[in-house]
Amino acid sequence: MLHPDRRLCTGFTLIELLVVLAIVSTLLLLVAPRYFQRVDMAQEAVLRDNLRTLRQVLDNFQGDHGRFPESLQELVDTRYLRALPVDPLTGSTETWTLLPPPDGLEGSVYDLRSGAAGSAKDGSLYADW
Repeated sequence: MLHPDRRLCTGFTLIELLVVLAIVSTLLLLVAPRYFQRVDMAQEAVLRDNLRTLRQVLDNFQGDHGRFPESLQELVDTRYLRALPVDPLTGSTETWTLLPPPDGLEGSVYDLRSGAAGSAKDGSLYADW
């Protein structure tokens, strides 16, 4: 039986808290690198898909109008796109690098590339995609 002066102590001891923190930190050390790697892979996949879609839209516009658009905004204005896609690596719609058409073709936007610096997991530069 407890002495009347002693209160019933409830809670965790410092050792128990340290053990739990050690277990949680170990799990985070195992999971965090894989998580960030998957985020990078997802951004690259979205960039590839955005580029593929935009190039298809440019070809469709050229097929319909006989010329390439003067800007990406023209694709939105003519309803070939609902909105300008965001470059997932830069987080902006303004960083696309626009390439002019070869001589003899009308318009200003023949192709586009990502404006992101750096290289992909496979070693290729984002600016070359």
